[in-house]
Amino acid sequence: MTDQTAVIQALPPDDELREVLHNEVHARPSARIRLPALVMLVAVLNEGVSRADEWAHLQQLPGQSGLTLDDLRDNFLRLRFADHTLKWERHSEFTRYVLVQPLPDKVWPDAVKPDLLQGLVLDPAWLRTIPGKTVAAIQLVMVNENIDDPHAALAKGQQWFGGRTVVASMMGNGHSIAVTNFKLQPDGFERILVLAPHDTSPTRAGRISQRLLEMEIYRLMALRGLPVAKQLSPSLAEAEAELADVTARLEAREVSETELLDRLIHVAAGVERATAQHAYRFSATHAYDALVRQRINELREKPIPGTQTMGEFMQRRLSPAIATVAATSQRLASLSQRIERSSALLRTRVDIATENQNHQLLAKLTHGQELQLSLQTTVEGLSIAAISYYMVSLILYVGKALKLAGLPIQPELLAGGMIPVIMFGVWKATQRIHAKLHGQLH
Repeated sequence: MTDQTAVIQALPPDDELREVLHNEVHARPSARIRLPALVMLVAVLNEGVSRADEWAHLQQLPGQSGLTLDDLRDNFLRLRFADHTLKWERHSEFTRYVLVQPLPDKVWPDAVKPDLLQGLVLDPAWLRTIPGKTVAAIQLVMVNENIDDPHAALAKGQQWFGGRTVVASMMGNGHSIAVTNFKLQPDGFERILVLAPHDTSPTRAGRISQRLLEMEIYRLMALRGLPVAKQLSPSLAEAEAELADVTARLEAREVSETELLDRLIHVAAGVERATAQHAYRFSATHAYDALVRQRINELREKPIPGTQTMGEFMQRRLSPAIATVAATSQRLASLSQRIERSSALLRTRVDIATENQNHQLLAKLTHGQELQLSLQTTVEGLSIAAISYYMVSLILYVGKALKLAGLPIQPELLAGGMIPVIMFGVWKATQRIHAKLHGQLH
């Protein structure tokens, strides 16, 4: 038994996620790039594109017919060929393909806006048929160049871009220079040029490429929230105006609660639908923007006098867009809260109206019961008189019968004398019945 086995056996059972979480920090290692090199990134939106679709497309590469779907289970794969590598990496919204190959001939230093697709080791047809829709395409050219004189190096880079305005930065406190113009070329790619000394290690070159490429792709993904925010703005303004009108009418008591509730439900439904459709996009924009800022910080830029740094250029143009998205997201959340408060006010008004109606109904019921009781008392009084009348009549007939039988009785006097006794007896009997019924109810 080895020591390693003993250690493993000495541990409690592993959580099912332990190994996955532990290896996450090693899941996407930076490439080792030997200069000069061409690094090309193509990122596509993968909505509606399955992992199997991407696997089938990767199998079309030379020598990759034996690639299995299980090889793509970790969302990361690096394919190594004789003189180049291809990295496949799947994210929640996009998939990126990064090709690293030697720099084609006649690309540096004398070329001006060279055609980089001519020396591509991959078939352009394979790139064109990648599943998904292109969201970012970058050609990163990395060359060895003396950068002791940053202005001279920058002049070469500017000439390589055709002599037009560029932005540039000294990265890593001076270990390399990055130059770009953030513009799409006729071939659909944007270009970045990195000038690095001859002693630049492959590991450092790999980290430089990863930071620059991620900064740009995350910038583009962050900006996907801007068209949504602009499209949503008119409907939000309409909803705010409708809510303000409902609130005003609620305060003025000009419209019934039913009509106000119907309008408020209409506004709330529209806001909730917009929230359900766009909340993820706004949250994603915030997350991507944070990643862009992080990558810019990792570049550790130093300015070259006379030109903007890449971070400064990007922040000045990215910040207003991100602020617009953030304001729209906050506006949507605030509108939802205001609708909730208006609904609470309307519910309070409806509750008060219902309570008043209940009071009126109870008052009517009480008045009806009082009338019923008064009527019942009257009926009971008449009943006592009627019962007494019938009993007195019976006594009168009995007296007349006894008088005919020869007894010395005056029937009228007997009946008249019995009237108080009979009425008292009937009244007492009625009271006993009331007392008995009252005891049963309680």
